[in-house]
Amino acid sequence: MSDEVLPEPDRVEGAPHPRETVRLIGQGAAEADFLDALTTGRLHHAWLLTGPRGVGKATLAWRLARHLLAHQGLAQDAPPPQTLDVDPAHPVARRVMALSDPGLCLLRRGANDKGDRLAAEIRVSEVRKLGNFLALSSADGGRRVVIVDSADDLNTQAANALLKMLEEPPARTVMLLVSHQPSGLLPTIRSRCRVLRLTPLGAEDMAAALDQAGVTPEGDPMALAELSSGSVGAAVRLLNLGGMKTYAELVGLLETLPRLDQSRALKLAESAAQRGAEERRDLLFSLSDLFMTRLARTGALGAPPAVEAAPGEAALLARLAPDAGRARAWADCAQEIGARARHGRAVNLDPASLVLDTVFRIQQTARG
Repeated sequence: MSDEVLPEPDRVEGAPHPRETVRLIGQGAAEADFLDALTTGRLHHAWLLTGPRGVGKATLAWRLARHLLAHQGLAQDAPPPQTLDVDPAHPVARRVMALSDPGLCLLRRGANDKGDRLAAEIRVSEVRKLGNFLALSSADGGRRVVIVDSADDLNTQAANALLKMLEEPPARTVMLLVSHQPSGLLPTIRSRCRVLRLTPLGAEDMAAALDQAGVTPEGDPMALAELSSGSVGAAVRLLNLGGMKTYAELVGLLETLPRLDQSRALKLAESAAQRGAEERRDLLFSLSDLFMTRLARTGALGAPPAVEAAPGEAALLARLAPDAGRARAWADCAQEIGARARHGRAVNLDPASLVLDTVFRIQQTARG
């Protein structure tokens, strides 16, 4: 087994870990729902935290865990808490930060069999560790909290093992399941959880969340919120990889449609095909898909989005997708390009050719 310290699977590169984030911004409704259940004696044993990736679900899970562990054993006549805040100097907060609180168990992807990298899934062996935690802690009388981040990573065996624990929940235990795509979970898991839905952030909340994370945004904050779909995690990735500039370059190139500036197309393809540019290339495909999604929405609704994600985008969207018929054409194009890109990457096609194929397919659709 390797002695190398593996990266945390639930950490976004370039941003603090969710347990290190003191405030949760823009999700006051979800926090209020949980506090209401807690203070009125209707605390459910399992909670499913859902919403788009990167909007604060894991941050909320850690806030809930700190609060539940720090506010047990209070006097009956004590006023109910009005916030989930816990002083960072509180002993529980310090132990949670160090992953050393005896009442907390974190279920996430562990090392693979060789121990040299993270496993692709949460395996049943990890859930068995959770079972041991619950068994060993059952006699102390204190509250226990389990964070599953994310439940989407559970393989079939692990999901079934966790389901048994949800069906027979241990006393004074609260399970917090983070899920980006709850429709992919076992229906029986979903049915045993109360749902807390988190929503995308607006431009003002996005700016505040990035400031808290120590990330300096660039360009128009409304455009960043629009391009990241209100996800702080997506915004951090965009900023780290120069995504705002890349999207502006893509829009500028597509403004030359239907003739297309082939020299600019080649330059874009070559930049994405450079060694070490895998993440930027993946981002380019994601941004191309997003552009076509916005095209399809423009045609279907009869108007471009209210916020431009790049200069000149609104006029381009309106020109390329003037009606519902063109909307369907762009939706079909996005589906075809996505399939081609997945196949091309699976068989290791030349990256520059793959990018050019995407651009030329967009040109073909633009010509009608």
